[in-house]
Amino acid sequence: MTYCVGLYLKQGLVLLSDTRTNAGVDHISTFSKMHVEEVPGERMIAMLSSGNLAISQQVWSRLQEGVWLDGERHTLRDVPSMFRAAQLIGAAVRAVFEADGPSLRAQGFSFDVALLLGGQITGQPMRLFMIYAAGNFIEATEDTPFLQIGEHKYGKPILDRVVTPDTTLVDGVKLSLISMDSTLRSNLTVGMPLDLLVYREGGCCATLRKRITEDEPYFRSVREGWSNSLREAYRAMPVPDWVPT
Repeated sequence: MTYCVGLYLKQGLVLLSDTRTNAGVDHISTFSKMHVEEVPGERMIAMLSSGNLAISQQVWSRLQEGVWLDGERHTLRDVPSMFRAAQLIGAAVRAVFEADGPSLRAQGFSFDVALLLGGQITGQPMRLFMIYAAGNFIEATEDTPFLQIGEHKYGKPILDRVVTPDTTLVDGVKLSLISMDSTLRSNLTVGMPLDLLVYREGGCCATLRKRITEDEPYFRSVREGWSNSLREAYRAMPVPDWVPT
């Protein structure tokens, strides 16, 4: 399993994913779940994945070679809009399902994949989508300024309470890391290192790409600071007056 989160902010996008792949308690590996297609100054498109690694890797490989959409073969380097990019990835997911779905079912496996797609093409608005295993998708909005895939429940509360479209990119990075730390502490199928991408709206190239490891000083300070803050907040809460002391 994995955890990926994308923040859709007025200033831009913050995308964060873990790298753990778990095929059993004695078979744990590290694979990047973040793929980026970039033409600096013209487009920046990032795809994050959760679920069956073989499925998501095949989806990305098909996107590199070209996928048929409405009678034409396209890649992420030539689609005219982010909406068409989401449609193209949906078509790639369905193509993989058509090829491998029956074999997976015969072996007792479900077709398990979910994808986040974020980015911008010059002249078009910045957008963030979540694409399901059926190839259909939803889009982040000002009412829902973040999307998650994978083991999302542990890292969702802090985002629900704090993230708004007006959240800055710097605060978005901090909140994404807190959300990830909450997940890392509660679920062994999510693990370090982390892949972070920050995109400033209108830039059409990644503002920051960083691999965050266990010994990253800032991430350690976030983990320790958040834990200490939670403990202090708990201690500061008043005792219920209806509980005998």
